[in-house]
Amino acid sequence: MLEQDKPVLVAISGGADSVALLDVLLRAGYTCIAVHCNFHLRGAESDRDEAFVRELCAKLNVPLDVKHFDTVSYAQAHEVSIEVAARELRYAWFDEVAKAHGCQAIAVAHHQNDQAETILLNLKRGTGLRGLAGMRPVSSNPMAPESIKVVRPLLCTTRDYIEHYLRDKRHLTWVNDSTNADIAITRNAVREQLKTYSKAEIEHMAQTAEYMQGYIDLLDGKATREAELTKLYEQLREYGFAEIDKIYDALQRGEGGKTFTSKTHRGVIRKGQLCVTTV
Repeated sequence: MLEQDKPVLVAISGGADSVALLDVLLRAGYTCIAVHCNFHLRGAESDRDEAFVRELCAKLNVPLDVKHFDTVSYAQAHEVSIEVAARELRYAWFDEVAKAHGCQAIAVAHHQNDQAETILLNLKRGTGLRGLAGMRPVSSNPMAPESIKVVRPLLCTTRDYIEHYLRDKRHLTWVNDSTNADIAITRNAVREQLKTYSKAEIEHMAQTAEYMQGYIDLLDGKATREAELTKLYEQLREYGFAEIDKIYDALQRGEGGKTFTSKTHRGVIRKGQLCVTTV
């Protein structure tokens, strides 16, 4: 996903997800440059978020670029929703800043709950295979498709774990967006619905999205990790193994003797293959 010797542009709102993203990348040894958007949509709360991000980046000694947007005027001029306006404004600006700093990627803080939200939203609107595939860990910038890539390092974990990581492991604080409680906004309503789902159910939805990405790549003739995972999933589906990604990675690393179990079967890696027997 990332190379160690090139800077990464990190989008930080001040919320838990982006604070965790910045902390994780710094701890992993990456050179980070932070960017924060003030869309002026929540009055004093928007300015509070900016002040929080400025203080955090100063404490972490991370360079920070801040941009103020007239989001409402942009939405009216382009006849789009506020949500779409904010998305277009930020991604276009992210590309400009990433180029100016010679960044290898733009890192955003989407996680498994966001992936589940995206899939449910697409289902509510009606969708096909690509809508069920959700977001990819690495994708193009929607406002500059041929330019610097967008990466989602937290797409493998849940919101609950992110908060646990910040609160109990790193003792870091974050700010909350009060508009997230407004269930008149469709995405917020779906987010509220997801609170009734277990961690395992959210993980399964995110895993399904990854398999859908693999089916798309197979249809498009692309030899990607997602395509290989999907092929392995189809080969092992009848045996009930839950950790297809871990099996795939172990096979790629040649971890002879590594064992995986399901309720009915046991798989052992021998000579680069998974040998499956009944329990």
